[in-house]
Amino acid sequence: MALNILVVDDSPFFQKLLAEMINEHPRLQVVGFANNGQEAIEQVKSLKPDLVTMDYEMPLMDGVTAVRLIMEENPLPILMLSSMTFPDAKITIDALQAGAADFITKNFSAISNKSEAITQHLHKTLLAIGENILQSKNALSVSSEQSPPKRNDLSGVSVSGNTSNIDRLGKDSLFESSGKPKIVAIGASTGGPAALISMLKEIPASFLLPIVIVQHMPKNFTLAFSERLNRQCNIEVKQASDGDKLLPGRALLAPGGKQLIINKKDATRVSVIDSDGEVNYKPCIDISFASLSNTYGATTLAIVLTGMGNDGCKGAKLLKAQRATVWTQDKDSCVVYGMPMAVDQARLSNASLTLSNMSTYLSAL
Repeated sequence: MALNILVVDDSPFFQKLLAEMINEHPRLQVVGFANNGQEAIEQVKSLKPDLVTMDYEMPLMDGVTAVRLIMEENPLPILMLSSMTFPDAKITIDALQAGAADFITKNFSAISNKSEAITQHLHKTLLAIGENILQSKNALSVSSEQSPPKRNDLSGVSVSGNTSNIDRLGKDSLFESSGKPKIVAIGASTGGPAALISMLKEIPASFLLPIVIVQHMPKNFTLAFSERLNRQCNIEVKQASDGDKLLPGRALLAPGGKQLIINKKDATRVSVIDSDGEVNYKPCIDISFASLSNTYGATTLAIVLTGMGNDGCKGAKLLKAQRATVWTQDKDSCVVYGMPMAVDQARLSNASLTLSNMSTYLSAL
């Protein structure tokens, strides 16, 4: 069965091109169009699509406002289309915080030429955010018939590959026995911006550990996102520069197009380096995690959040070999349960937690 998609764009030319690209995949089909945000809200109500592609700059109502209202009234996965400029990156971050599931960069020439690479990326992203969120909704509809858990409890949390009841799960079970963490490393991809905002804004300014964050994003987007996090969080958040010092209560976000590592020469600072052309992700979670396995080792707390693919799994394996602690985001709260699933299935996770529980336990460190 195909996923039904509503295309929202004020350009008939781009509507036609996007529809042709989307419809090339047998499991995707465009069922309608909207020329602005207001029409999008009305079409979502009448057509009931499975997901929406959304432009942001449109007459009558912009895409960010439309996303916010749709997510309040008829929530569903929304994919934003954005250009690579810094101002547009800031708008895209607004949309992600308003509830959009993910974004792809609106490369005008690539879309006009219907390049194979952009078409495949579009298909992959739509299928991931559509199918995974729909599966999560189905799972939640079943679980909603059961008694709701108490706030911040860990009922049903998977610990070291086993399901554990809150009565049998103590806080110490979430950590390896090798000692208290000295650094927190977080990796995220699809759905990561909203997850990171939700989790990090609960961390107090008095937090005693440094944090490094690897979020799959292009260059201008990581800068805009770091500024947004810094405004909304109690801790300091900045896009990492080469030589930045790791400090308590400071989070350093890996810049897009680069790699962030910590090396043995000076484990109190980060190195920001150019990326190998053969590496798929820039920044790459595996690369950052691997560098931590050689420096902080057992005293690393690595967290793998929502995202497509399996970036972070190889790095988590290297960290576990050093007896580090690894947490994953639980399936139901993920936009895409891909990266956490890879770590869970490899039995590398000490605990699969909700974002709320992660914040609670991080704050207690």
